[in-house]
Amino acid sequence: MHLIRRAIPLLLITTCAGSGVSAQPAQTLADKFGALEAVRQMSISPDGTQVAYVGPRASGGQALNVADVVKGGLPKPIIGSSRTGERLHWCAWASDTRLVCMMSLVTTDGINLLGFNRMISLDADGNNIARLSPGSNSNSLSIVQNGGTVIDWDVAGKPGAVLMTRSFVPEQTIGSNIPKDDQGLGVELVDPRTLKRQIVEKPRRTASEYISDGHGTVRIMGMRDINDSGRIQGLVRYMYRKPADNEWLPLSNVAMSAVGQTSGFEPYAVDHASNVAYGFDTVNGFMGLYSVALDGTGKRTLVLSRPDADVDSLERIGRDNRVVGASYATERRQVAYFDPALKKLAAALHKALPGQPQIDFIDASGGEGKLLIIASSDTNPGMTYLYTKATGQLAELLPVRPELTGVPMGKMTPVSFPAADGTLIPGYLTLPPGSDGKGLPAIVMPHGGPGARDEWGFDWLVQFYAARGYAVLQPNYRGSTGYGAAWYQKNGFQSWRTAIGDVNDAGRWLVAQGIGKPDQLAIVGWSYGGYAALQSSVLDPNLFKAIVAIAPVTDLETLREESRNFTNYSLVDRFIGRGAHVREGSPAQNAAAIKAPVLLFHGSQDQSVGIGESRLMASKLRAAGKQVELVEFEGLTHGLIDRTARTRLLADSDAFLRRSLGMTAN
Repeated sequence: MHLIRRAIPLLLITTCAGSGVSAQPAQTLADKFGALEAVRQMSISPDGTQVAYVGPRASGGQALNVADVVKGGLPKPIIGSSRTGERLHWCAWASDTRLVCMMSLVTTDGINLLGFNRMISLDADGNNIARLSPGSNSNSLSIVQNGGTVIDWDVAGKPGAVLMTRSFVPEQTIGSNIPKDDQGLGVELVDPRTLKRQIVEKPRRTASEYISDGHGTVRIMGMRDINDSGRIQGLVRYMYRKPADNEWLPLSNVAMSAVGQTSGFEPYAVDHASNVAYGFDTVNGFMGLYSVALDGTGKRTLVLSRPDADVDSLERIGRDNRVVGASYATERRQVAYFDPALKKLAAALHKALPGQPQIDFIDASGGEGKLLIIASSDTNPGMTYLYTKATGQLAELLPVRPELTGVPMGKMTPVSFPAADGTLIPGYLTLPPGSDGKGLPAIVMPHGGPGARDEWGFDWLVQFYAARGYAVLQPNYRGSTGYGAAWYQKNGFQSWRTAIGDVNDAGRWLVAQGIGKPDQLAIVGWSYGGYAALQSSVLDPNLFKAIVAIAPVTDLETLREESRNFTNYSLVDRFIGRGAHVREGSPAQNAAAIKAPVLLFHGSQDQSVGIGESRLMASKLRAAGKQVELVEFEGLTHGLIDRTARTRLLADSDAFLRRSLGMTAN
């Protein structure tokens, strides 16, 4: 794929007419929508001459590619991951010639699936690859799962050096009576080229987080409560330092409730210039953005809040990760920019680019002279751009999903529908391109989480089904995040009757509006969405005529036990809760109630929801004489990040839905 180099004067961009409906074979569409993003993550070098991006390898796995944005030409593949369970997550520039990347590996100890992450560094041409994460002594009996991550790319007086967290473990070396007792999370200054490292923050057993000021100084530390058996508890104590002072002072306590909600100021960033910490806390039942002075006064200022939505994300840019705004989602995600120049630029791009897309600033060169931008929308998977401030020029780089160029997409429209108790439930309705929205086969698609929500924007799963002729409704049922504490209730497991009731009411609304046919109504979900798809028919066996569940939770007690041997067990145990809802809210324990045929998909190395849950569900359904099929993807994790697997998921689920709903196969 060539790096596109089309220079565009910002204010002269014109919109393009949309494509009409085109009939394409099911397998062709499945292959196009199943293709992974060509650009999954992108960064720009400090001098603004090169970009590095992570995308898929043709043979499987991910690859790091580097391209010269001055000379143009073909991007050059540098390194890749391909073995089972291995993944390349991101790469970023430590200097103009040196990159740092994070890789992970999922393996098993024979009982549990274990995840490991490692940081590596390499030259921009792929040479001199080295591991940044420290390795254990060859005679050591310890194994470190957490290989750390970079918390600062701009260390004053140390060009190219980075601040990295490091998990220190006590090492008892074979043939020696002298143990190394350092234990816990610390911070090191690391040179990615020479691999020289210097301890900046000594390890602390209960430390869980460090936040830098973007200029090489650690200013905030989070200390997690841990009981005597090593289990994480639901409280984090944050400490801070004044400028040029080594003494740690109390900042805030953040407590997590039994149902998974937090209270207390949770810091996310330090602004070097204004000497404040930005973070989130509750405001009248919703999350708001605050700043807290780090000068010893503790002055707390409400920066941004909404009466109808959680402010839930910081917008940051540049090598120092400076805070430039915050965002929240109503019908669409909105960004409140604190930086006037970026606010003006974002507004100009939104108006000028085709389709008035969402604008995201994803990286910047040193001094922010050049910006990397992604523009995307509900019907546009995204295009990456390079903006040069000095000239005001915008240049196209690479499309996020080139396989979908020219494929018609369905508009994603915000809607609301009444639940049984009269509460209006928000959601998004996507109709097939060119459809009048009446008398269609229809899908209710609850989101995962349950601590999440659907948002306006491109969704490959939704758009595939819309392209195949289905209306798709995504309900933000009660139990979703983003709508405040009252909407969240007791989470989607403990309040499952309310959450699943809202999901079922979404299906009833589709039929009542004449959008969906009652005999061609299906439900499709992933993760908690898969749980909701199965549990919906426990609550109302006659509503949906077909169920597709991808990586679903199927038994709450099994989900609890999956965390038994891990440090977060206490949190998971409280989140699921105890009582009658555990059995009543587990589809595997109520399989006999399900009437509709079921299709399950699951990856064998899923750490989020073990594949045993789908196997249990299939077994229970078969024992009850129900129709069920389970498709297992060997070596894949929760996201099924593999083109072949996703293509099969789409093609098989579409064929299954058409058979089950009595539709014509085409």
